[in-house]
Amino acid sequence: MASKSAVFVLLMVVVAVAAPITVAQLGIVGSLLGLIRIQGTVFCSINGAVAVINGTACPVFPNALVTLRCGSGNVVSSTTTNGSGVFTILLDPLQTLLSSLLSDCNLVVSTPLATCNAALPGLGVLRSPLLLIGNTIAGLLNVVNIVPTGFLLVPSA
Repeated sequence: MASKSAVFVLLMVVVAVAAPITVAQLGIVGSLLGLIRIQGTVFCSINGAVAVINGTACPVFPNALVTLRCGSGNVVSSTTTNGSGVFTILLDPLQTLLSSLLSDCNLVVSTPLATCNAALPGLGVLRSPLLLIGNTIAGLLNVVNIVPTGFLLVPSA
């Protein structure tokens, strides 16, 4: 019985050591099992970030339309923030080149700021470039994690 336990433990060690090597050797097949996740929180402020005004923290921006725009403003994907101001956009890495996503795309919040606070401007959009913060491996799935670098109010033309 002890030898069966030893063989089982040895087998588990071999699998644990070989699994990362297998993932690394998947190459193009590995990208088939990948995902790009853009996630962040939008706050109801001129710069879309947490701000403290008169000792009160700035509230989040719920139900705001967030679009991913690339190139000359082409909408690649869109979503709406939840009640906590959080949004998530998921992309297929086979259809989106990561280097071009980071250099040629922006997140745009087109819902007017006056929607969440009447004292804020009613015209303009919040815009943010993107930042790669790392990868998460879940089994064979490789998730590329991207966040906004910081939203800024861009006046409407």
